[in-house]
Order: sequence, then structure tokens, then C-alpha cells
Amino acid sequence: MFSIPGKQAVTITDRAAAQIRRLMQRDGHQGLRIGVKKGGCAGMEYTMDFADSVDPNDEVVEQDGARVMIAPMAQMFLFGTEIDYQTALLESGFKFNNPNVTDSCGCGESIKFKDVEELAAEQTKA
Repeated sequence: MFSIPGKQAVTITDRAAAQIRRLMQRDGHQGLRIGVKKGGCAGMEYTMDFADSVDPNDEVVEQDGARVMIAPMAQMFLFGTEIDYQTALLESGFKFNNPNVTDSCGCGESIKFKDVEELAAEQTKA
């Protein structure tokens, strides 16, 4: 598991916390599990799923009644990310402001990260 003592892996805006809390209360889930997987034109995609239990290897971030679990393989890629929830005229959804992303595709659905060695070096300096 990747973590830096005393520092949360991700931050959650008030809007995102409110939306996660609403979804947890409405559907009775334990929280939202986020991760990354290979796919899309830029190489990687975010994943988001409701979680009914907390995996002991998940990094858990809680704020104002909202709980986000970060899958173990995604922790290094998501470290430092701000999760927001935005509502616009045509769409609403969670947005990831991730400092580890070096490129994204035109549709905004897939991302490319810094090299793993570069990520590890930067994050151990923090």
C-alpha cells in the first residue's frame, strides 16, 4: 500500500462530499471505491463503484459523512488528487483534479500518468 504518513491520499470538495453522502444514504452503501484501469485512447481510465464493505487494503478518506475508498493498485496514481462534483447545463458528475496526469484524450474519459518511477520519486519527497 502506498501512503505518506499524516497526508490524505485524496481531498474531497464540499460538493463532492455532499453528493457521495447522498448516494450512500439513498442506497445504503459504505462508500465509493475509486481506482484506475487500462483503457481509453490515452491509456488509463478512472473507475468508480459503490462499495458495500471496506477492503482492509483500501486507503479510506472520510469527510463530513462521505467515505471514499481507494483501491490498492490506484493509490500511487491518485495521490494528491482533488475529487469535485460539478453540475452543468448538459452534464453533472465527479471530476478528478489529478496532478499526476500528464495528458488526457479529447473526450476527457481517459488519462495518461507520469511514469511510475517518477511518481514514486515525487511522492516520497512530499
